[in-house]
Amino acid sequence: MSRLRLNQEYRNKIANRMRVHLEQEDTIEKQNYDNLKADQIDINDNAWKIAKGIVRRHYTEDDVDKAYYLQNKFENVSTIAKDSCFHFHYLGTKEDRDYDGNPITKEDTIEGHFDFRLNGSIDTESNSSYSRDDRGYGYALFRDELKAQDNCNPDILIEQDGKESNPHLTKYKDANNKYLGNDDKGYGKEWNEKYQLDLIGRDYCRDRSIACSEQEFNFLISWKQAKGQFVVAHSKWINSILDQMKEIKLGLKGYKYLDEALELATELGLNIDEAEIIRTNSTGLTIYNPKNLADRIKGMKNKREKTREEKIAERMAYMQAEKSVN
Repeated sequence: MSRLRLNQEYRNKIANRMRVHLEQEDTIEKQNYDNLKADQIDINDNAWKIAKGIVRRHYTEDDVDKAYYLQNKFENVSTIAKDSCFHFHYLGTKEDRDYDGNPITKEDTIEGHFDFRLNGSIDTESNSSYSRDDRGYGYALFRDELKAQDNCNPDILIEQDGKESNPHLTKYKDANNKYLGNDDKGYGKEWNEKYQLDLIGRDYCRDRSIACSEQEFNFLISWKQAKGQFVVAHSKWINSILDQMKEIKLGLKGYKYLDEALELATELGLNIDEAEIIRTNSTGLTIYNPKNLADRIKGMKNKREKTREEKIAERMAYMQAEKSVN
């Protein structure tokens, strides 16, 4: 039997399969990303608890009620609104120079900006444009959800890092942002509504810096840094995959026959059947493999409504599981 020549279509299919395989590998980079991702809800909730305490010491619940009373009573009063963005400060010290150029330490107001929205600011030690893009946090946090969408790419900022703005980057950023939403819909709306407070004053958060303790301030700084570390972990994981894919594509380009490419995949821990590559679509998904296609079709029919007894049994099992947890 003659050997099948490796054309560009087959190269793309195999490369796509290998990319999926590499993303599923349990590497150190992926473990670090997964572990930090699991901490994100807790670190945001803990930081929010601190921020809420600071704000409510300054703007008490009684103050808020009075402000709403006046705003509802008079049409020309607009003094209160919900916000997730704060400026906090404390009286600390900073290094300076005296008139003779000698180093001195003097009192100074230390101020920081803390934004709890999904696309709020983060702190990283990385100089990459990806790490400086605040939307990268939402992409990293909701990566699985974005990945499941046909027109989204949660890794686009990493893949395009260092490149100038271009239609490919804009296309996927717009699609990602539209899916995640902001204050209007989606995960963004759900996230932003969770972390917001009634605040008295002007609309712009910089006009109402609120005093806090040095300990509270440092805790919130560490929260921003923890978010940044998560974004960097996402970047390191995906960059490790991109580096591997660069070598893989270079190798595939040099091969003449399909069996050579399949041997490479096998050596990398991915077994691909020759017939599978021939039958798959251009994305490398085996939707046209007869068995897979048949299973998909069968799953579309013979769907029946659960009986009352089945629903009760499921509810009892759920309640029993709840008791065992508590």
